[in-house]
Amino acid sequence: MQCEISRRLLLDDVPAPVPERQDRLTLLLRHDSSVAHDTGPGHPERADRIRAIEAALADSRFDALTREDAPEGSEAAVTRVHPAAYFAAVKEAAPASGLIALDGDTIMSPGTWSCMMHAIGAGTRAVDAVLNGEHANAFVSVRPPGHHAEIATPMGFCLFNTAAVAARHAQAQHGAGRVAIVDFDVHHGNGTQAIFWADPTVMYASTHQMPLFPGTGALGERGEHDQIVNAPLRAGDDGATFRDAMAGVLKRLDGFAPDLVIISAGFDAHHRDPLGSVRLVEDDYAWVTEQLMETARKHCGGKVVSLLEGGYDLQGLSQSVAAHVGTLMGA
Repeated sequence: MQCEISRRLLLDDVPAPVPERQDRLTLLLRHDSSVAHDTGPGHPERADRIRAIEAALADSRFDALTREDAPEGSEAAVTRVHPAAYFAAVKEAAPASGLIALDGDTIMSPGTWSCMMHAIGAGTRAVDAVLNGEHANAFVSVRPPGHHAEIATPMGFCLFNTAAVAARHAQAQHGAGRVAIVDFDVHHGNGTQAIFWADPTVMYASTHQMPLFPGTGALGERGEHDQIVNAPLRAGDDGATFRDAMAGVLKRLDGFAPDLVIISAGFDAHHRDPLGSVRLVEDDYAWVTEQLMETARKHCGGKVVSLLEGGYDLQGLSQSVAAHVGTLMGA
């Protein structure tokens, strides 16, 4: 009996096995320069977007996020996608004071250049962190958006195409053979499609409202290697229709078997958003995030980098981002 008691006491002194930690899996990249990009009164792509997201992600359920300030990006990263002359022209256009309009929607202020270059740095750092195995996935919460920026043309609030730069960085610096960019912004990513139109190593897939700015993204736009996948929605379509459309995208993504999944994460298909007429809710964003994560788990060890694109109603944006990031975290 005494031996049995001693044995139990000894066992009680042995600490229980520590379960494998499941926190710190998701990296959040942000930078103060995102609020220094001034687009002027009444512009929908405004600094309050970032403030609303940061307020939502300050909730205790996001304490397990690893948070980093984004580094400044490099000219070399940008010019894998955009010509050096275009990079120089945009830099030269940046005003020392006041605002300038590159087109009817795309504004530059004295804070814009730093904002853009930290957006580039955030995207490339996210790719590094995920492909180096530091983090399972990453969410990049910076402005401005990027998916409308074409090879040498700014438009639709976008100057450099951050998703395209991230994809090329993954290929050039990490040897990623096949990169998929999946875009669920309510507006079609004409710039991303144009950049990769003839490239069989990058799949671009998009759900978006049509007709709507910028007018591209028809079903028949398939790329030179059938690697462009467009699944247009109509005004008034809800989550059920979106999920049906995305199911087709996911099937094509599964066949592409990517080495990395990049999400152009626009939240302006939310039913509250003033710039679109699709009727998504937060659960739809959680669902599509989980579906993309599942495909990434199947083909590339779950490697997902998500980059903020649109979303212009502050409540809809912040709640949708919270659903998206919570799903990335496995929360």
